[in-house]
Amino acid sequence: MTTEYPENNISGIGLTTFAGRVAAHTNGFVTVANAFDNSLKINSGEMPRAALDGRIVGGDAFAGALSGVDPVLGLSTLPFLVQSAELARAINSRARPLYEKALAARGLKLLYLTIWPATGLWSERALEGADDLPKLNLRAYDSNSSEVMRAAGANAQFLPMDAALAGLKEHRLNAFLTSGDGGAGRKLWDFLPHFTAVNYAMPVSIAFVRNDAFAELPEPMQREVLAAAAETEQSQFALLAHRTTENYARMRDNGVRIVEPAPASLVAALRKAATPAIIAWETQAGAEAAAIVAWARQQ
Repeated sequence: MTTEYPENNISGIGLTTFAGRVAAHTNGFVTVANAFDNSLKINSGEMPRAALDGRIVGGDAFAGALSGVDPVLGLSTLPFLVQSAELARAINSRARPLYEKALAARGLKLLYLTIWPATGLWSERALEGADDLPKLNLRAYDSNSSEVMRAAGANAQFLPMDAALAGLKEHRLNAFLTSGDGGAGRKLWDFLPHFTAVNYAMPVSIAFVRNDAFAELPEPMQREVLAAAAETEQSQFALLAHRTTENYARMRDNGVRIVEPAPASLVAALRKAATPAIIAWETQAGAEAAAIVAWARQQ
């Protein structure tokens, strides 16, 4: 199994936890070999095809990058839909059958979800308001977020993490849309010493395996693997409770200036720009997915 992210990132921690629990549950009958930090050169959006091609058995993919597989997989990156971990958990619980169906249609089996800390804006310079958005050459993390950021005035593009880091080092980018977790794991503070907590979204990553590989296991082992996956999902959610505080401490230790709450005009501009993207997503994702969004807005 593979992830784009480092071993100390929340995605990497999930894979490590899962591997340990699988080995324990199956007494070593099933083992998981993990590849971190995109060492296999397979980004999140490519993981389903790589699994079906037999290059990997599975992975932990950032869900926004999977929206090209099925729009419903981009639900968790919709802007300003959730402002708490509990609501994020409730939404993803409701959406899980839709995620499972989307993956199953492509020969894949969902194992567990990881909810990430809230997304913010890392930038080269401090962001004081909406007027600063046109100054940003920004890496977005999926097609939805790139559309929103462009509508708000930024020069934004959706890039996998490796390509984004290259753009940053070559000074073609001066801002990232990502969480404290994603940024701290990649030491974005070397280039982007400002973090504005806009609380854009609390995305998930989705751990999955190829259906046929899972089906080859004896049924008792299948049950144990799923038990390990359920325990991993629970431990990942427990990790989230303290993750933002820990990330912020690490960021400040490395000279990052954190602005929380974000400037009101900046958030207002992003919220206004988000509306068309959400409407378009609802049309693409279908009535069941749109109903989850409607429910979330009522909470």
